[in-house]
Amino acid sequence: MIRAVFRALPEDFEVEEDLGFEPDGQGEHLLLWVEKRGANTAWVAGQLARWAGVAPAAVSWSGLKDRHAVTRQWFGVHLPRRVAPETGPDIEGAVVLARHWHGRKLRRGSHRGNRFAIVLRAVEGDREGADATLRAIAAGGVPNAFGEQRFGHGGGNVEAARRWLSAARRARLPPHRRALLLGAARAWLFNQVLAARVGRGDWHQGIPGDCFQLDGRGSWFGPEPVIDEVLRARLERGEIHATGPLWGEGASPAGDQAAMIEAAVTAAEPQLAEGLSRFGLRQERRALRVLPRDLRWRWADEGTGDTLALSFALPAGAYATAVLAAFAQFDNAAAVADEGE
Repeated sequence: MIRAVFRALPEDFEVEEDLGFEPDGQGEHLLLWVEKRGANTAWVAGQLARWAGVAPAAVSWSGLKDRHAVTRQWFGVHLPRRVAPETGPDIEGAVVLARHWHGRKLRRGSHRGNRFAIVLRAVEGDREGADATLRAIAAGGVPNAFGEQRFGHGGGNVEAARRWLSAARRARLPPHRRALLLGAARAWLFNQVLAARVGRGDWHQGIPGDCFQLDGRGSWFGPEPVIDEVLRARLERGEIHATGPLWGEGASPAGDQAAMIEAAVTAAEPQLAEGLSRFGLRQERRALRVLPRDLRWRWADEGTGDTLALSFALPAGAYATAVLAAFAQFDNAAAVADEGE
């Protein structure tokens, strides 16, 4: 495993959103293709609302993007009369690259994925070993962990979620704060199940009782009581992935060995598991494995030490840091980002 400096500059972490569809040129939603540098998604959305003279709720986006980066993503502004300011907006750290009308509002998570371009600097360690690991990642993927951004500084969002969900009278929270804590709680339980499967060495395989998700899709099937040759072949080809829980109301749909692992995790976190159940969220599933697409890398010596430049694509909801963590330990030169995918 190598060691490197990550995000010495915002340009060392570039993210480009892939909507998966083209604006249709009609309707009352003005889609803006925005490049931002050192600015978070919600703040830019607020500036767009002021520019357009609409309520903040009239501005939508599909995915949060890191602040400590250069990112390109779509925002939607609902303008029922199809009247937009002729100039601007003038936003520090952000520029509009294109604008198109579209017939539907952007929904959270509706984009297909993101393309990343990352530079690691001052790299130390075994180059050949890193090359071998990167080839293995390209072929077999990495554990699909939620990134530390989801949990807040020092895991503070998870601790806040424990207190809130276990309170006898749950405090009323603003919608964005409520979503943040619920998301942190579900992500934490998922990561604990994933860690247990990584420890067993079967996160990329199937075990009796697993539910499986189609690659790049939200749909899943199972539980499967027997992992037969057909399932093994589909796993090998990357067509399907074993899943873990995004916890909610009722019992996990997993069975047999998979259900036992999930039950052990939720028993160790009763405030989170029981609180999420009482909140009424439905049980959902997330793939335990993610396959970076079109993974490429290049080494260079800039005089101040080795650099490693990587590029790859991930589906919506997957974190680039999960790919980096599979082959490198890194010092984050910027503050820990408060957003990301």
